Amino acid sequence: METVYDWVTVAIFAGLIVLFLQRSVGPERDQMWPYFAASVACAVINQVGNKAIDDGSVVLHAVSVAGIVAILAFVQYFLRPFGNKGD
Repeated sequence: METVYDWVTVAIFAGLIVLFLQRSVGPERDQMWPYFAASVACAVINQVGNKAIDDGSVVLHAVSVAGIVAILAFVQYFLRPFGNKGD
């Protein structure tokens, strides 16, 4: 846990874990693949971000930040962590 990418991706992953555990006790409403896809994406973006820091690459930093935003958008669209009024 040395870089900002480590902290951000682990925080997103921890949020996914909490969401999964919270929803696993109620009626089934999610499939497993969005959790898996977001978790793998967190690992990949973390590695790309760490490589960007090692190399000093602005392009890789941009890819990493865009990837983090994409992960958050993916989670919001497919898992809806904040729910709807009808939930």
